[in-house]
Amino acid sequence: MTKSGLLDKFREAREEMVQLLADRGISDERVLAAMLQVERHLFIPIPLRNHAYDDVALPIGEGQTISQPFTVAFMTEALHVQNLDKVLEIGTGSGYQTAILAAMGARVFTIERIPALLKSAKVVLDSMDVRYISKCSDGSIGWKESSPFDGIVVTAGSPAVPKSLVEQLRVGGKLVVPVGPQDFQQMNIITKTNEDNEYSVEEKSDFKFVPLIGRDGWPEHDG
Repeated sequence: MTKSGLLDKFREAREEMVQLLADRGISDERVLAAMLQVERHLFIPIPLRNHAYDDVALPIGEGQTISQPFTVAFMTEALHVQNLDKVLEIGTGSGYQTAILAAMGARVFTIERIPALLKSAKVVLDSMDVRYISKCSDGSIGWKESSPFDGIVVTAGSPAVPKSLVEQLRVGGKLVVPVGPQDFQQMNIITKTNEDNEYSVEEKSDFKFVPLIGRDGWPEHDG
């Protein structure tokens, strides 16, 4: 197959993925457009690329995964991202969520605790000219010096809502974080309501993430 044929194959698969997301209830046209634009297969190990646009999570090494497309779309839609919003991503992973947020016009700050994953993600993101700022650190405590953020998305399961992340939101900002035991989580969609770090929360069930490791997450030995 020629390179152009391969590209056509992935384009069709990407279109089918986006239609599936719409059928499953993703209605934000900007989210769907970003999912159509960003080439998910580039963030996936070559042996698994034929499954890049299946609605499944896939391994990316270091015991981590790239979330299934529906989960990425759901969390992104819940953030209500607007152009030039400052968004913090906890768990860079493959870099795919970073690219989706950037495609929507967000100013993305992303944290990854595993150096090898961050290095790999940066190679792909930089090759795509994605604009972002990254660091290798404990994401559970956020990025205080760059706060406040309009939105924060956590791509790993936390035992509780990380207080540091709520503190780093602007009033009216949203934190999307899966919370619960390590075998399943409820998605918490949090809106900060005042400067005293009070917030409202909407919960959605039946999500499964790798554990958020760090001071305000799970201890390393439980990961």
